[in-house]
Amino acid sequence: MSKAQAQVKKNEGNAFFKNKQYKEAIAKYSEAIDLDNSDVTFYSNRSACYAALEQWENAAEDGRQCIIANKNFVKGYFRYALGLQNMGNLDGAQEAVKRGLGIESSNADLKKMSKELDESIRMKKVDSTIATAEEQMKANDIAGAYKTIDAGLRLDSQNAALNRMMDRVRPQYERAEKQRVASLDPSERIKEDGDTKFKNADFEGAIKSYTRCLDNIRDKSSQLALKCYANRAACYKQLSNFDGTIGDCTAVLEVEHDNAKALIRRAQAYEAVERYKSSLQDVRAVLSLPQEVVGKQTYDLANGMQHRLNRVIAQLKNS
Repeated sequence: MSKAQAQVKKNEGNAFFKNKQYKEAIAKYSEAIDLDNSDVTFYSNRSACYAALEQWENAAEDGRQCIIANKNFVKGYFRYALGLQNMGNLDGAQEAVKRGLGIESSNADLKKMSKELDESIRMKKVDSTIATAEEQMKANDIAGAYKTIDAGLRLDSQNAALNRMMDRVRPQYERAEKQRVASLDPSERIKEDGDTKFKNADFEGAIKSYTRCLDNIRDKSSQLALKCYANRAACYKQLSNFDGTIGDCTAVLEVEHDNAKALIRRAQAYEAVERYKSSLQDVRAVLSLPQEVVGKQTYDLANGMQHRLNRVIAQLKNS
């Protein structure tokens, strides 16, 4: 009987909603929830009322309740994301949208919101970049400001503020770079040449430069040598030369046993050449390190690889 009574309250709420009497509608939907808290439409409709009144925290909470009641109720993800979006929690909203699209990838409302959120997050990053660059310029950190502005321009190449800042910073940065390069010893200059080629995706040219630099270095455990091995390994990986990747990562790891970047790169190369147990060993070594040291992105990558490798190894044992 309570379910039927709840539907009556919902219908009364719908009538108020159509007349834009949102507070009255909320009261009726609340009565319906008190009678039957298992019906997601009660929470969804009340969330819509809260949104109309711009009570975003309540709107988000009712959207969340929709998902708790029925994780496949796609509109609940939209309601939840809309509330979070208007509260300024863009990352949370984006996560909710992704979860909703995972259930219904063609949902028009979620796809539209996803684009809006992507743009809002991008612009938020641009604003943050401008603020950071301004502080760096005040502190006379020209190299830092240049890199920050350059990263910002990759997000928004037409941004007037960023372009004005770059016009001021670039001449100072280029002068400082010329002085810095001139002060390097010959081996370091060769390594710098490799770095430039790597940034320009000239991986074969970069490999030649890193190899020349290594040929000039007597102490293969020096920081300069380790950087060359690490960067050359990255080049080999780009060219699918996995044996080269493994060899150079191993050279780094012989000196720096807990180098997470070398471990995960070698693990990927081992997996590519079907040396799954060796790959899993490196992945586990990464996961044994503190997450704040490894970094979330590398940690998540290693975690995903561990699950995949365990499945592959198990399948091979059973075949």
